[in-house]
Amino acid sequence: MSNHNQYYRDNDFSPTLSADYTLLMQVGAALFSYAVIGQNKLLALGENININELSEPADGNEFLLSDYKQCVIGLPQNGFTFIPVSLFRPDRVADFARFLDVKANEKVFSQPLDAENQVIYKVNESIATVIANKFDATKTVFGAKGWIMAAAESNSPDQAIYLNINNDTVELLNFKEGKLRFYNSFEFKNEDELVYFTSFVTEELQLQPQSTTVILCGDVEANDKNESRLAEFFHKVELSDLKTIELPEQVSSHTVLSLTALLLCGSSEAH
Repeated sequence: MSNHNQYYRDNDFSPTLSADYTLLMQVGAALFSYAVIGQNKLLALGENININELSEPADGNEFLLSDYKQCVIGLPQNGFTFIPVSLFRPDRVADFARFLDVKANEKVFSQPLDAENQVIYKVNESIATVIANKFDATKTVFGAKGWIMAAAESNSPDQAIYLNINNDTVELLNFKEGKLRFYNSFEFKNEDELVYFTSFVTEELQLQPQSTTVILCGDVEANDKNESRLAEFFHKVELSDLKTIELPEQVSSHTVLSLTALLLCGSSEAH
């Protein structure tokens, strides 16, 4: 999860009106973040909360277990594979999952990623159990799905690489002619490793750094060490300006994009 610890409550937020709201949750290995949306406006935000809060909410967080008009929960993956829709069959999920080396303490999920790809991914069973005990499993989605959808809808140029930085993990994303071309995630220790992975992906995609734009979101700010180091190697580095909801001035859209973009996932089905 991100190093950010933002907390926000809108004056119009009322826990008793949850049936009129949408709850978005981005779950990590030990922490989760949430956003409550009403009339396409951010009403409540909390980041980096201990996942145990979903089992026994502390005072003030009980509203997370209320009944919402809509709920979307992004799950953290321990491994994934994309299968072309033309080749996917529901009765072959177990066969495809063999590519993931699923352990006894992991659970497999399968769902549409976009019009052309089915994503099959594995999740730590303890996390899956915590979520299943409190929420409907059909409300869960591949954690990066909302961010991927938001970038896809922005008419992304072929020469753009999207990075979502969360503490020591980076997700990289690229499109070609509006279609998903690349997605993967890497763990990194410092800004030099971040540049290495970004350069590696750029080279694999046969893009030229001098003509590539790097678009950042997540745990990053203008002129911080990660942004500054990337700017030494690529044509243009900028913070994402994508927004899926109305935000207050004190919440920067790029810091919460992967969370708020879950709103685009709607009622995706998980198995």
